[in-house]
Amino acid sequence: AEKTSSYLKLKKLGIRIAGTYVYVRFYFDTGMAMGMNMVTIATSSINQLIESKTKTKCLSVSGNFCIDKKPAWLNFLSGRGKKVWADVILKKETVKEVLKTTPENFFEVWLAKCMIGSAMSGSLGFNAHFANIVAAFYAAAGQDLAHVVEGSMGITTSKVLKNGDLYVSVYLPAVMIGTVGGGIKLKTKQEALSIIGAKNSIKLAEVLGGAVLAGEISLLASLAEGTLACAHKKLGR
Repeated sequence: AEKTSSYLKLKKLGIRIAGTYVYVRFYFDTGMAMGMNMVTIATSSINQLIESKTKTKCLSVSGNFCIDKKPAWLNFLSGRGKKVWADVILKKETVKEVLKTTPENFFEVWLAKCMIGSAMSGSLGFNAHFANIVAAFYAAAGQDLAHVVEGSMGITTSKVLKNGDLYVSVYLPAVMIGTVGGGIKLKTKQEALSIIGAKNSIKLAEVLGGAVLAGEISLLASLAEGTLACAHKKLGR
């Protein structure tokens, strides 16, 4: 695999068998690139080696066990791309003055919406609206918009602390993101990365985590305050 790209490292394999079908999930380190192109080329090369050694036929370079651009528990549990965590403690005074609600009301809305509502609907996203932030961020930063699917999965948590302050966190298990290759080559996307200050994919993922956290706090606070519909009516979106 490494012979196909100097930026690529094969980390491990995941194998599942169903009847006469063998599915192999390759885990690569792609450096600062999101890396879909390089891993496809590397996987094809590996398949050729397997075919020559085992005298078996590779039916397809992709069999959906990679689970690309589709919501799936495998990516939720095992991760794909980068895993991102972000959290914050908001003073109860800040929640009241800025968010116009209380930590208790915020928590109750979070519990009813992100946890119970998500469970009742069978959602793979236990969050308020990760996808909105991820889509806007990907479009601005030259990422593959189809990977918003993986980015929509994740968990928002909330807790009222003993002193009355509000704790909020987000976890995104499958962030497909990079700072080299693909749409990043476009001048406008380079400008966006410069504004963001992201010189590598780790920093870019960190900024995305902060943006998603802010988006979750904003929407849940608006729902707790009861102003979401008014905001949509006023802004027309």
